[in-house]
Amino acid sequence: MAQYAMVIDLKKCVGCGACAIACKTENNTQERKNGQSFNWADFLIKIEGNFPNVKYTQYPVLCNHCSKAACVAACPVEPKAMFKTEDGITMHNDERCIGCRSCQDACPYSVFNLDEEKDAQYSVISFNDDTEKVFERYHSNERVLSGAASGAEIANKTGAIPPYKTEYKHPDYEAVRRPGVVEKCIFCDHRVKNGEKPYCVVSCPSGARVFGDLHDKNSEVSKLLKKHKAYRLKEEAGTEPNVYYINSFQVR
Repeated sequence: MAQYAMVIDLKKCVGCGACAIACKTENNTQERKNGQSFNWADFLIKIEGNFPNVKYTQYPVLCNHCSKAACVAACPVEPKAMFKTEDGITMHNDERCIGCRSCQDACPYSVFNLDEEKDAQYSVISFNDDTEKVFERYHSNERVLSGAASGAEIANKTGAIPPYKTEYKHPDYEAVRRPGVVEKCIFCDHRVKNGEKPYCVVSCPSGARVFGDLHDKNSEVSKLLKKHKAYRLKEEAGTEPNVYYINSFQVR
């Protein structure tokens, strides 16, 4: 079987955010609220040194699809809501999820800080709060500006919530997740199953993201990892992540 992985070339990444926008569009994720990120494709900023000798690094981050995923081990239901597929993707089943958030507590990347002196955190597993409506503003008749359409009017005109909804079918997760469950990057498995790449990979204008099979020595990810000295975030956690970083961004 394949072992899917992603390689991110920091020398090519310009921090434009196209991957985050693409992911949000493809997977219909919510807006940030209550301090929680619903961006499955997010960013972590690390700043080192003192002016004028400062090194700035922007890490595109996502679920690391760990081979020894702590979130899977922590999931208490059987069969598990968080589980590993045969091709190495850390998958989530919406129907089996009970919203206990044990996966969030166990994941070493859920709240992460590269620089102890900076408040640099991100969440790779988000929780759909069941005390609020999903995409609440599209249920509201409140207008932001006089003459502007309300969220409910926009949703009614487009016939979808959210109005930009991308509709797809998958046996484990819904195109729009219901309240009371967790959600996260699933490497766009609904696309991969159709022979397509994750949408963040397709949308990166500089080709910084590469997706493929580690077990195929002729795949681009295998060639990049053979050519470059790669590293992974928080390897000391022992979860064996399958998102790799190569090179570094340098300002001359």
